[in-house]
Amino acid sequence: MDGRTPPRTKEGWYILHDFRTIDWDAWRDAPDHVRERALEEGQSFLADCEAVADAEDGDSALFAMLGHETDLLFMHIRPTMADIEQVGRRFDKTALAEFTERTDSYVSVAEVSDYVTDAYFEEDEEVESTGLSRYLEQKLYPQIPDAEYVNFYPMEKRRDPEYNWYDLPFEDRSEHMSAHGDIGRSYGGKVSQITAGSIGFDDYEWSVSLFADDPANIKNLLAEMRFDQSTSKYAEFGRFYVGRRFESHDLDAYMAGDAVPAEDGHEDAEADADHPHAHADADGERESGDDGHPHGNDSDEGAGGPPSSVAGDDVRDELEEQGVYAGKPHGEDVHAVVLYSEADSEELFEEIEGLRSNFDHYDTHIKTAVYESVSGDEEAETGVVSLWETERAADTAAGFLADLPGIVRQAGDDEDEDDSWGTMGMFYTVKPEHREDFVDTFGDVSGLLAEMDGHRKTDLLANREDENDMFIASRWDSREDAMAFFRSEEFAQTVDYGRDVLADRPRHVFLA
Repeated sequence: MDGRTPPRTKEGWYILHDFRTIDWDAWRDAPDHVRERALEEGQSFLADCEAVADAEDGDSALFAMLGHETDLLFMHIRPTMADIEQVGRRFDKTALAEFTERTDSYVSVAEVSDYVTDAYFEEDEEVESTGLSRYLEQKLYPQIPDAEYVNFYPMEKRRDPEYNWYDLPFEDRSEHMSAHGDIGRSYGGKVSQITAGSIGFDDYEWSVSLFADDPANIKNLLAEMRFDQSTSKYAEFGRFYVGRRFESHDLDAYMAGDAVPAEDGHEDAEADADHPHAHADADGERESGDDGHPHGNDSDEGAGGPPSSVAGDDVRDELEEQGVYAGKPHGEDVHAVVLYSEADSEELFEEIEGLRSNFDHYDTHIKTAVYESVSGDEEAETGVVSLWETERAADTAAGFLADLPGIVRQAGDDEDEDDSWGTMGMFYTVKPEHREDFVDTFGDVSGLLAEMDGHRKTDLLANREDENDMFIASRWDSREDAMAFFRSEEFAQTVDYGRDVLADRPRHVFLA
């Protein structure tokens, strides 16, 4: 009998799903000082896990589970199996653990197989697509998506006489997996997943964790997959769990029976409320507002800066006095990563296409695009703009985008050693019939800018995929120099002109 070819796999980080139920009777009967100690130790443990204080890298998250099976899910991702063994044991030493019982658990390891690409496993070959390479790296070393809901289940392939997955030729299995993946990819931007192997580690062969802000999208995805033959003929499933994410600082609210995430919040939530347009990006030094262009998404888009800074709000107020909306409504902020590259724009666009196929797997991704200089100057830089709903997702994306070819700087970083002030904006959606007029007017404005004190450079860039989607990037010696232009009669005339030729109101993004 011919043997079947097993898929080659490469293993990455290890994953522990730790399900706990709470002895609520014991919790209610416990003295206040005992409960206070349990909460203190539990929150400290969970905060350390979220900060990955126990290992070189990884991720952790806490979920409130629905239904009767369990109350809490601690999900831990760590580089080694020893790491996840230790993190599980560390919780057992806390006072909070005395009020819990492990009702279920699952151990698995992130992996990629040559169902995806065989070139990844050949020592003398390289994966040609940088985007695919980074996608595979994220599968091996996953971060828990910033989504509100989680759905977890274990699964395996059938081994019965009629439908035995392991009796199929590799080519047939690969075809099934490709069709199965097509369904998953169709939910890009709605559902994210972490799939990990567990043959020999637990009762089933894989663990699957799905993440979404709308739990109905998880249900719809799984329902659609049930009709795919790789599932209908060859899949078996264990128990399904569903939960809602909350942060460690809300553990006291959860144990008190209050809503989580807590409505009244903590210091960090209050900071966000006080500075709705301000969130730290990767290095915590940049500040920005909103670009104001839909970019193919129903929501507005913008970026964030440090909660401790109110400069952006000051600038925003001054611009609004001139009739220019320079920020988003409260609670609608998103986060931007903007980089500039001197590489060939065609090469850069090919790299971005690969990255976008990866980014679109995450609910938090709004848009990533390449912007080219309209001037045609061969020395002009090409812009890469990536917009995300959360700071953490933007930070993660920044790490991948920084590896793009020819990157010379990230917006917000000083071009020179001395301080400078940058405005990444305005962002404009130009009416198609007025595009040529708009570009000509920008030429006039750039001439005025060149004569202003403190002005360093200004360029107009257009989206490679939509020539009517543009932004202006400027650098100034200081904030005061930039504001001098915004207060000028020339700027006011430009704003008045824009009302006739723009499809949307322009909005600034400030990068300090």
